[in-house]
Amino acid sequence: MAHNESIVSRHSRYGAGPIRRLRLLGPWLGRAPWALVCLFLLLSVIATAAVGKFPESVPWGVYGFIVVLAGLFLEPRFLLVVYIGLFLAMAILGAYLGGTKTTTTGAQIVTVATMMLMLWLSHARAQVGVVGVSGESMLVDMRDRLRAQGELPPLPPSWGAEVALESAFGDGFSGDFVVASRSTDGCTLEVALVDVSGKGREVGARSLLLSGALGGLLGELSERDFLQSANNHMLRLRWSEGFATAVHVAVNLETGNFTIGYAGHPAAAQFTAGSGRWRMLAGGRGPLLGVIEQAEFPRETGSLRRGDALVLYSDGVIEARDKALDDGIDRMLGRAESFIRTGFEGLAQRLCDQAASGLGDDRAVVTIWRT
Repeated sequence: MAHNESIVSRHSRYGAGPIRRLRLLGPWLGRAPWALVCLFLLLSVIATAAVGKFPESVPWGVYGFIVVLAGLFLEPRFLLVVYIGLFLAMAILGAYLGGTKTTTTGAQIVTVATMMLMLWLSHARAQVGVVGVSGESMLVDMRDRLRAQGELPPLPPSWGAEVALESAFGDGFSGDFVVASRSTDGCTLEVALVDVSGKGREVGARSLLLSGALGGLLGELSERDFLQSANNHMLRLRWSEGFATAVHVAVNLETGNFTIGYAGHPAAAQFTAGSGRWRMLAGGRGPLLGVIEQAEFPRETGSLRRGDALVLYSDGVIEARDKALDDGIDRMLGRAESFIRTGFEGLAQRLCDQAASGLGDDRAVVTIWRT
């Protein structure tokens, strides 16, 4: 029985539904004159209650609620109109009520400060053309789309594979990603694990852009041309501070033969059932992606027989500031030893959870095995 599973971060789908529903609400609330009319009506009701029967029961904090509500759903030009009206209402009510309501000056200062903050946020959203919480929804879509790229295709019954991705400190975005493809005749599985320079949200957009491009290249080119084409693509992007490492493997699912190549990436590990040992695949070394023009990316060949396994991983799994790289590799292989007798299902997530870097770096692991 094949175990074909992609394990993205355990927080990969949190809160996506409600945010997407609010995304549809934002543009509707942001349309003038509906939003302006509703907000001014609400302001009128509050002012009437403060002047009339409930001068002591209506707190100044309720105006802060209007400030935040308007700031979430209005464009800057409409937001400024609402804030001017709100400030005038507070000033008139403060003068009219006199000593009936205390802390008038302090409440006005806090409210104006909140207005300035919300105006800044509204202006920032307007620059990218989003209203309300639609910007957050776009980030959720980007995150889910990036992780969906790493879903592995179905495999034959005699093969198993897993992917585990964890971002630094549990952030929603990771500089590590996986793209995978199976040939149309079903004979070849190709997997590329890529580590883009940077961490967290700052690298999320670059990872999404690069994963889409490399996902399109995967399976369309010969396995020997993939890394070279990926390098050429990154050079065309001209990222000022951007480079990436990658490992690419192509496995023949009928014979078990594979080829593997690296672009500045840590060497993969192979378990051989015949010897009962792990070994590092040190051949097929190439330079970083996006650094050198016309770079060469040699490949190493090997074979996966029954009971064998292959582990691809990013540097966050083995690197730690206070330890040598060899210690990190030994630590990883020591964790993998416990799966030899029970099977390799769950190994990818185990290596991510117990990585040498802890939670301080992005981590990605791909395991492929033959039963």
